[in-house]
Amino acid sequence: MNDRWHAYIRQDIKLEPTGSGLLDGIAFAAKDVFAVKGYIQGAGSPDWSRTHTAAAGHAHAIERLLASGARLNGMTHTDEMMYSLNGENYNYGTPINPKAEQRIPGGSSSGSAVAAAAGLADLAIGTDTGGSVRIPSSYCGVYGFRPTHGRVSMDGVVPLAPIFDTVGWMSSSAKLAAHAGEVLLEQTAGQRDELSLPRRLLVAEDTLRAADQPTQAALMPLIDELAASFGQTERITIAEEGLEAWMRIFKLLQGVDIWQTHGLWIEQARPRFGPGIAERFAWTRTIADADCVREREAMADIRARLAALLGDDTLLAIPTATGPAPLRNTPLAQMEQLRIRTQQLSCIAGLGGLPQITLPWANVGGCPVGLSLIAGPGQDLKLLRWAAEWEAQERSAVDATTEL
Repeated sequence: MNDRWHAYIRQDIKLEPTGSGLLDGIAFAAKDVFAVKGYIQGAGSPDWSRTHTAAAGHAHAIERLLASGARLNGMTHTDEMMYSLNGENYNYGTPINPKAEQRIPGGSSSGSAVAAAAGLADLAIGTDTGGSVRIPSSYCGVYGFRPTHGRVSMDGVVPLAPIFDTVGWMSSSAKLAAHAGEVLLEQTAGQRDELSLPRRLLVAEDTLRAADQPTQAALMPLIDELAASFGQTERITIAEEGLEAWMRIFKLLQGVDIWQTHGLWIEQARPRFGPGIAERFAWTRTIADADCVREREAMADIRARLAALLGDDTLLAIPTATGPAPLRNTPLAQMEQLRIRTQQLSCIAGLGGLPQITLPWANVGGCPVGLSLIAGPGQDLKLLRWAAEWEAQERSAVDATTEL
């Protein structure tokens, strides 16, 4: 495999299927945070590799994919300790965005998004805490899915902030993304993943205002087209307190959870983090759990409100990111401001613990921009099946036009 895109950090790690099923013949790539028996997870950090031992078994998600007929064709790049949305790794470099080569791929599931976008893998798995599947999927022009928090096992995956961590996946095909969901999503007692499709669409106007003007212009025709296909459409403000307030709640709770998860390792191993990452980890050290009581209460309230609003028959439309991928080598201070703006959008599903899919249906100046749909808690398969059905309809329409 000629990986001129620098998507993979380990092409030598390959596994054959252990069974047969929905994913027969599918090649998948895995972010270098998933355990593979006999290998050390890299997590984008030489110091993590240096201080850890080889895995005793495969991560649960990898086992499920192998058992369904897929084969693993390598481990992909990730941002250092998964604590970034950019895809730029101080230690290992930056994968090349196949859809916009002068721009970053997004992170922290950078290599997985690039592998899917470049056709190096049919399916790629990653992790999403604050947008690490959704943002690179938007920047690289592929479907990207973050499930309901807790619906996919994190066993055998290096964590960042367990309060928000999820296993997600990317593909150039919505149908394949739906098949992956049927394999990876855990079914629980009382789960309401009904076969019926959503009937109501909400358009979050405050999230549209958070995107830049060219992105708004690119997404509005798609939103109007979607709205025409739903029985009921309503334009709303999703964050009455303001998206900036929601982002601050997310950022603080994520930060305290990161330090609780990795603080001891950092103090003992004394890793040398790259620019941006070092400052973020230093900040997490300053947060005490006791300082986050109001934020935890606010998140519980937001989660309850979103669940009631979306129920089991409603989708929420938002821009995935504020615009197309930033240019490579953008100054660090400017990138940090872009990251903060982007998290105003990506924190919604995080705070709500909700499933979200980004759809690669638009572009700005030839660069991909994603439109996202968020469903109610536990409505993962319904959301994935809706996307697959819409994709099939669009392809049928294109085929019919071509025949004319």
